[in-house]
Formats: sequence, C-alpha cells, structure tokens
Amino acid sequence: MKFFADTAEIAEIKELADTGLLDGVTTNPSLIHKSGRNFVEVVKEICGVVKGPVSAEVVALDYDGMMREAGVLRKIADNIAIKVPLTPAGLKACKALSGDGSMVNVTLCFSPAQALLAAKAGATFISPFIGRLDDISADGMQLIGDIRLIYDNYDFRTEILAASIRHPMHVVEAAKIGADVMTAPPKIIWELFKHPLTDTGIASFLKDWQSTGQKIV
Repeated sequence: MKFFADTAEIAEIKELADTGLLDGVTTNPSLIHKSGRNFVEVVKEICGVVKGPVSAEVVALDYDGMMREAGVLRKIADNIAIKVPLTPAGLKACKALSGDGSMVNVTLCFSPAQALLAAKAGATFISPFIGRLDDISADGMQLIGDIRLIYDNYDFRTEILAASIRHPMHVVEAAKIGADVMTAPPKIIWELFKHPLTDTGIASFLKDWQSTGQKIV
C-alpha cells in the first residue's frame, strides 16, 4: 500500500518524507486555506519535497473551467495529479486529461457506481471517502471492497485511494481489503508506529543494557 499525506503543511510533509515511507501528497482547497499561503506556491513547494504524485484540486465546476485550471496546475511540476470531482463535468475532464497523459485523481466518491464511471473515464486514482460514509452510519470499508471487486473483474488500472481516514484501523482495514493507496493526516500516519508493547520493550532493553555498563563503540 502506498502512503500519501493529506496536508498542505510543508514541515509535516518534510518530516514524513525523511522516514522514506511517504509516497505522495494529497491537497484540497480546505487544506490550502488552513496553510494561509498562496495555492500555487504551496503546491510547487510540495512537489519539490516528494517525488510521488501530488494531488492539486481544480475549483471550477464546469468542464471548460476545469480544463483551464488544470492547464495551470500541470505546469507546476511533472508529478502533479489533477484532482477533479466525481461529476459529469469532472469525468469529462478526467477523460480528456488522462488521454493527454496527465495523472487524475477523481475525488468525493461514495458509491461503487461512481467508482466504475471514474475507471471508465481513465482515472489514475479514485478517492472513496471512508470516514464521511461512517459518519452517516454507512459502511466505508464495504465501499472499498465493492470497488476492489469491480476493478479486479475488469482489470481496471485505476488505483483505489482510501481517503477520509479517521484513525489507524481505517488504514489497516483498507490494506486488508486491497486498497492501493491511503491518504491520511500526518498525525494518523505517525500513530501507526505506536504500540504499548513496543514502548515497554524498548524501556526494558535499555534498562538491561545500562546495567551492563557497556557502550557500542
């Protein structure tokens, strides 16, 4: 499973990139707003930190507007993935952009039918929103499973990018089902490292080592 960070904070991205475990970044207008910085400048800086896909979202809702904004975003860096909404205009833009060699992330997916349409439109990534479905008492993980089955049935190349991740078990369950990618806030990615037995094991080893009076030199 590929790990993407869902943030526009450069310091957080650099910290994760230093682990060697970060494969890409996803952004959206809300995350850029929180950063308080210029949209294009932020995206350009992120592309300089990570080699993998960096999703940058269009804000226009009509096809012509999406294509115009995509033209600007594509010039930022070679690793830009144009993020479009799962609407008729968005999928029309997806078809045109993917046909022209651009990576496209189709976002705001909430049903298997929508995911099927995105794959047919040539999406590089489909982003089903797990947490938002859970919020309304639907089953986000069932959506991941349904998309996996459909895509495997027809050998679609579109990668399933599990989004709206709320906690570490979302990551684990999505990985078990077969999501290709997950994107999560840095805080959740760091939580994947944590386990109380790891902490107590390290403390025990250090105590025993210190009692030997030795050093590794």
